[in-house]
Amino acid sequence: MAISLIAVDMDGTLLNSDGRVSARNRAALKAAADAGIETVIATGRRHTYAMRVLRDLELNPSHAVVSSNGTVIRTIGAQLLHRTHMTTASALWLCDHVADFRNTLVLTFDTADHTGEDSRGALVVEHLDDLHTSIGRWMRSNEPYILHVDRLEDALTGDAPIQAMLCGTVDRMALAEARLLEHPLVTAVGSEPKPHAEITLHRTIYPERNLSIVDILPAGCSKASALQQLAALRDISTNDILAIGDNWNDLPMLRLAGSAVLMDNAPDDLKQLAHKHGWPIAPDNNHDGVAITIENALANALTTLGS
Repeated sequence: MAISLIAVDMDGTLLNSDGRVSARNRAALKAAADAGIETVIATGRRHTYAMRVLRDLELNPSHAVVSSNGTVIRTIGAQLLHRTHMTTASALWLCDHVADFRNTLVLTFDTADHTGEDSRGALVVEHLDDLHTSIGRWMRSNEPYILHVDRLEDALTGDAPIQAMLCGTVDRMALAEARLLEHPLVTAVGSEPKPHAEITLHRTIYPERNLSIVDILPAGCSKASALQQLAALRDISTNDILAIGDNWNDLPMLRLAGSAVLMDNAPDDLKQLAHKHGWPIAPDNNHDGVAITIENALANALTTLGS
């Protein structure tokens, strides 16, 4: 199978546990690009937050970054290719419906300028203490972009958000997810869509930290939907995509791609699903699983060409 595009998740996949890209992973990305394969970073991070890491990798500026779990596609060079907003009405409904959990609710707005840099107000929060407890490092890193308001509803008088986020312990977020999924407006990513759904939920779990993040996106948005958009723009088949990921929010793109690889640091139940689908398990993110996958893909391509 020819590979035209490699979609790589960031956290837990491309990045090691220290949040860095290893020399071998960096070399593999370059080797893919040199072979004429677009390497697309597909992440739950906002574009600006992703670029804090990606800027130093010297990636091709025309290659794409799928950010915010699929609501935004920009190039490394910050050209906007596609963006989907949540409706303001849905965001207002959400603030009311998750009243018991809004102490960790974050609204995300796409404020990136022509350089790809966000401004304060890209992230809007009502409470700070519980967010610092759950995701303190993320809060500190994103401080320049966080706007603290008395009421989240006050931030919904202008541009609509691109997504929202809840975070907390695995058990607490399971309750939040269940609360949301009871409503006909809300569907879980990968499940049968509800006829009138306006919101899609994505889940990312870090068992070792007892942390779960529930990303709340416009209906139908996922890394897979963004890759479909990008495949159409690039005039390629999704069968020619290799996807590499490690968590539940990667599942849609793993299912979409012609070739899929799961990292060994993925949750056990997701690895069971990978075995069911016949997806290979790569070494974990501290042992260059991305590089090994790309190196194997490039070697297989050369073998195919030579046969």
